[in-house]
Amino acid sequence: MSSATILLVEDHPLNLALFRILLEHTGHEVLEATDLNQARDHLARGVPHLALLDINVPGGGGEVLLKEMRADPRFDGVPIVAVTAMAMSGDRERLLAVGFDGYVSKPVDTRGFAALVERFLVNGRNAPQP
Repeated sequence: MSSATILLVEDHPLNLALFRILLEHTGHEVLEATDLNQARDHLARGVPHLALLDINVPGGGGEVLLKEMRADPRFDGVPIVAVTAMAMSGDRERLLAVGFDGYVSKPVDTRGFAALVERFLVNGRNAPQP
């Protein structure tokens, strides 16, 4: 897929900058949000091709936004990926079970990040898990 619009919800400034650089380097437009209200503002204006949601952000966290997006038919085809420092045994499975289409642990593997994003952009919500 060529250029895509990606909603990035991340409250840590260094992570936000890193993700933005990685995504823009591969030609994508990044809609940045550091809390759920900013994310909701972006979603009110349009439907992204992919959403990358930090689990712990001000205003309720990524799981709250996931539930809101899954309840809105406009976002039915949008892959939603959890991006989190939660990397304990069972965290990945729990987040996938609540409805996330994918899981990325922080610190992110910068070499594999673009390929992961591309898998979701090409395969949508059915992208194979690494």
